[in-house]
Amino acid sequence: MQLEDVQRVAVLGAGNMGHGIAEVAALAGYDVSLRDINDELVQKGYDQIEWSLGKLAEKDRIGDDEADAALDRVDAFVDLGDALDGADVVVEVVPEKMAIKKDVYDEVVEHAPEEAVFVTNTSSLSITELSEVTDRPERFCGMHFFNPPVRMDLVEVISGKHTSDDTLELIEGLAESMGKTPVRVRKDSPGFIVNRILVPLMNEAAWIVESGDATMEAVDSTTKFDMGLPMGSFELADQVGIDVGYHVLEYMHEVLGDAYRPCPLLGEKVEAEDLGKKTGKGFYDYEDGDGAQIPTDAVDADVRRRLLAVMANETAGLIGDDVADADDIDEAVKLGAGFPDGPAKLADEEGLAALVETLNALAEETGEARYEATDYLREAAEEGGFRGDGDADADDGPDYEVLNVEVDAESRVGHVEIDRPHRMNTISGEVLDELADAVDRLDDDDEVRAILLSGAGDRAFSAGADVQSMAAGGADPIHAVELSRQGQQTFGKLESSDKPVIAAIDGYCLGGGMELATAADMRIASERSELGQPELDLGLLPGWGGTQRLARIVGEGRAKEIILTADRYDAETMAEYDFVNEVVPDDELDERARELAEQLAGGPPIAQKYTKRAIHAGRTDNEAGLEVEAMGFGHVMNTDDLMEGITAFMGDGEPEFEGK
Repeated sequence: MQLEDVQRVAVLGAGNMGHGIAEVAALAGYDVSLRDINDELVQKGYDQIEWSLGKLAEKDRIGDDEADAALDRVDAFVDLGDALDGADVVVEVVPEKMAIKKDVYDEVVEHAPEEAVFVTNTSSLSITELSEVTDRPERFCGMHFFNPPVRMDLVEVISGKHTSDDTLELIEGLAESMGKTPVRVRKDSPGFIVNRILVPLMNEAAWIVESGDATMEAVDSTTKFDMGLPMGSFELADQVGIDVGYHVLEYMHEVLGDAYRPCPLLGEKVEAEDLGKKTGKGFYDYEDGDGAQIPTDAVDADVRRRLLAVMANETAGLIGDDVADADDIDEAVKLGAGFPDGPAKLADEEGLAALVETLNALAEETGEARYEATDYLREAAEEGGFRGDGDADADDGPDYEVLNVEVDAESRVGHVEIDRPHRMNTISGEVLDELADAVDRLDDDDEVRAILLSGAGDRAFSAGADVQSMAAGGADPIHAVELSRQGQQTFGKLESSDKPVIAAIDGYCLGGGMELATAADMRIASERSELGQPELDLGLLPGWGGTQRLARIVGEGRAKEIILTADRYDAETMAEYDFVNEVVPDDELDERARELAEQLAGGPPIAQKYTKRAIHAGRTDNEAGLEVEAMGFGHVMNTDDLMEGITAFMGDGEPEFEGK
C-alpha cells in the first residue's frame, strides 16, 4: 500500500489520545472512523473533537470552514465491523494493558480489510508480541503519538521484529501528512525512545529523595532551572500521572531487569492513590496546598551530575542496542518531552568521561544495577562523546545546533532560522551565541546580499527569551546584566549590518522575539501572528534593545503603549503602528518573504550600505546623518553599479549590480 492509497483511518478508542488522533487525521484530510465500546464513550470523544476544532478556529489556527470539513470527515461507531469497513489504516488506542490490546486484535482480524495496516499507540509495550496475535505481523508497527496529539509534533514509529520497511515508510509518511515529525525506533525495546529516557530519570529522582541524598525541592529546582527541563522531575510525574510512569517502569523492570527496579517512593504514592494532578495530590498538593512551587535557587550540582549520568547511560543503551542513533534520540526527546536540548547533547556538554566516573562511584557505593555503565557509554567516553570529538572540516563551516543557516548562491540570500520549535523558538544563551556568529559570517560573505530571519514551524517566530533558563540560580543580577548586554550586542549586529535584513514573522513574536524582529530593517508578518512586549507582566522590562529600537520605529508614544500595557497585538494593528511593513495570508508568508529578500539582494550593495548608515547616523544627530548621506552619495558616483543602473534605466532593462 502507498500513502496515496490511504483514504480512511479507523481509530479504536475514543478517549483522550484516541479522539486526539482522530482529530489530527481528519484535519489532514482523511476520512475517520472513531470507535469505542458504547455510545456514551464514542459520543464523548466525538464531542471533544468538535470542541477542540472550535477552539482551533477561535484562535485562528484553522478556518471555520476547515473545522467544519474536518468534523464532517469523522464518523462515530460502536459496532467494530462497521468501524473497520473500508479502513486502510487501523490505529488501536485502547488502555495500556497487553491483555486488553490482544483481545482487541483478536476481534480486529475478523473484520479488518485484508490490505489494512495495523498500528498501536502503545507507549512502551512490545510491538512484536502484539503483532504476533494478528494475521499480518509484517504490516504491524507502533505509532506512538504524544499527548495532546493536536499540539505535540512527535510520533515515534516503532518497528517490531516482523515489521516490513514498506510498512514503516508508509506510517512515517502518514505521520508527516498529519503535520507530525516521525522518528523511527529501529528495534522493539521497552519505553522506545522518550519514555526510555524520561521514566528512568523519574525513577532516579525518586531514589535520590528516598536515599536522603537531596530534597524533592532540590531535585526539581535542579532539573527545571539548571538542566533547563520544562518541569521538575516530580512536577512532571504529577502532571503525567505517577501511576502512568510507575506502570511503564514495572514493565521495563520485568523485561530489562533490576536496573529498572521502581523506587518504593513511587509505589507508595500509587498504593495511596496520590497520583498527581488528576487526584488532587501527588508529590505536590493541588487541593489543599499551592501545587508545585519550585524554588529557583535550590540547585544541587551533585543532583545534576547524577541525573545526567543516568540519562547518558540510557541514551548509550539505546544507541548501543541499535534502537536509535544520537540525533534521533535528541530530536525525539526535544519534541516529545520539551527538553531544551537532547540527552546526547546534554551529556556531551557535561563530559561523558565525568559521567562514567559518577556512575562508577555510585555503583561501588550502592551496588545497584542501574549505575552499571553500558559498554557503549564507556566507548563513547573514550571517543570524546556520542558524536565524537566534534572535529569537522573547516571548509564545511560551523555546525549550528539551534539555528539553520543556508545561503542560496543564486538569489544571494542568507537565511537564518531559529530551530527550536519544541520551545516556541525561545531565545537562549546558545541562540545568542550562534546568532552572533552566523550574522558575522553572513555579513563577511560577499556572496550574501540580504539576510532573512525566521523561526522554525508555524507557531512562533520567537515567543521570547527562554525565561526558565534566565531564572536559574535565583536570577543572579550580575548574570542578568551580562545576558542583557549579550542580547543587545547580538541584535545590534543585525541592525548595523550593511546588508538589508528582513524578518519573516509567523505566529508568536513576543518579548525577546519581538526585540529580534525590531533589529531587522523590514518585517513581514502572517495574518495569524501575535506581537507584543509582555515583559512588564513578569516584572521585567525589555532588555535586548527593545526600549530603544521600538521607539525609533513606531514613535515614543506607541512604544510606551506597547511596552507598558504588555498587551498582544495582531499583525494588522502592528502594521497600522508602522512596525510591520506588510501583512500576508498565512500560507503566502514564506514565498513573499523570500521574494522581498531576493529583491533586496538584487539591489546595489554599496548604495544600500550607505543608505542604512546615513539613516542610523541621523537618529541622534541630524547633521551627522546628512554628512554620511553626502559622503555616501559622493562615493557611489564612482562605482560600476551606478553606471550599470543608469545604462539599464536608459535601455529599459534590469540592472545586475555587482557591488563594484
